[in-house]
Amino acid sequence: MSGVAFDLTEDVVAVRDGVLRFVEAQVAPRIERHRAVLEDQRRLYGDDGRYAPEIRALIRDIRMLSAEAGFYAMCAPTELGGGGLGHLVYYVAWEAIYRRLGSQGVVIPWVIAHWAFGPSRLLTQVTDEARRRCLAGMMSGETSMCFGLSEPGAGSDASMIQTRAVKSGRGWRIAGRKLWTSNAPTAEWCIVFAITDAGKAARKAGGISAFLVPTDASGFSVESVVRLFGHAGGHEGALVLDDVEVQPWQLVGQLDEGFKIALYGVSLGRVYNSARAVGQGRWALEMALDYAKQRQAFGAPIADYQGVSFPLAQCATELHAAHLMGLNAAMLLDRGDKAVKELSMAKAYAVQAGFRAVDRAMQTHGGMGLTNEVGLVHAWHDLRIVNIADGTNEILTRTIAQRLLTGDVEL
Repeated sequence: MSGVAFDLTEDVVAVRDGVLRFVEAQVAPRIERHRAVLEDQRRLYGDDGRYAPEIRALIRDIRMLSAEAGFYAMCAPTELGGGGLGHLVYYVAWEAIYRRLGSQGVVIPWVIAHWAFGPSRLLTQVTDEARRRCLAGMMSGETSMCFGLSEPGAGSDASMIQTRAVKSGRGWRIAGRKLWTSNAPTAEWCIVFAITDAGKAARKAGGISAFLVPTDASGFSVESVVRLFGHAGGHEGALVLDDVEVQPWQLVGQLDEGFKIALYGVSLGRVYNSARAVGQGRWALEMALDYAKQRQAFGAPIADYQGVSFPLAQCATELHAAHLMGLNAAMLLDRGDKAVKELSMAKAYAVQAGFRAVDRAMQTHGGMGLTNEVGLVHAWHDLRIVNIADGTNEILTRTIAQRLLTGDVEL
């Protein structure tokens, strides 16, 4: 029984159900087989903080299996060889995946290509030569990429980047540092953003360009893995570019217009994070409800106590609202609307609602909610991160306010 008054189209349902069958047949069993490693940080990460070879192989295996099944690049543009499916399919599929799997954040993000890690709209902007070199591996899931925009002094305000690309012969030499580059410790390619015209950049009139750089290029290095929450390793990298030479075939999009590329995939990223938050929130809520009905205290199931059941009811209310907001934003995008306000609302609200639901589920479980075994703590970490990723809640709220003040007041 659905809590949504309108039915999804048959093709959307077919894709969602197909993805879930793939998850049941290929992903869930692999997670179970590798659970001992996934839940032991001493085995999950190497001494350098990167994923251990076994986990890197597992991630690549899932990507390639998904590509073979037709799901990995299903939302990549048809001109790249992808399925060209829209935002609604992307949202519905990701929500279902996270609702089923919940907390294995190391593995889950690779079931379908993420806009910054695999085949996506970003690659429509690369040159023909770049496509010949990188596209086949990206489409098959054999290789992946990362998105080198953020820097130590440039996060939400990406126009503050300091990395420079200086003209050298027919190409450029890039020097600078990047931070918070997700997937950098394992990626084969990186889209690097650098200032190519300092005057334009200072006026915020362009002057930033994007380049596709192989991560084994001379002068390109992952200086360190950024460790979060006290973990022994991580997925984020701090990059150093020491006079990395790039040629014209590596320019992504138009010279000095790279900032447009930087915003190119953000909509898809916010759809993903909205779906992820709702899916993980529903997974956690369902666990909490089951536990509350079984756990006895003072002669009755703890579900009988309003102190337990009412907060869960509030979480359900918020997740329902977040789900509807996400579906609506995705449908607006599919019909050609930019939906800047609506998508900002959906992402900001969903990640907070999902985080609260996981936190409440942990509280409902008591001490068990803090254990690795239950897995809620891993989802808690995931959702704490996505309250910042792809636009902080504060930046999204600022965007919503700006849209309202310029007359976009339809709700």
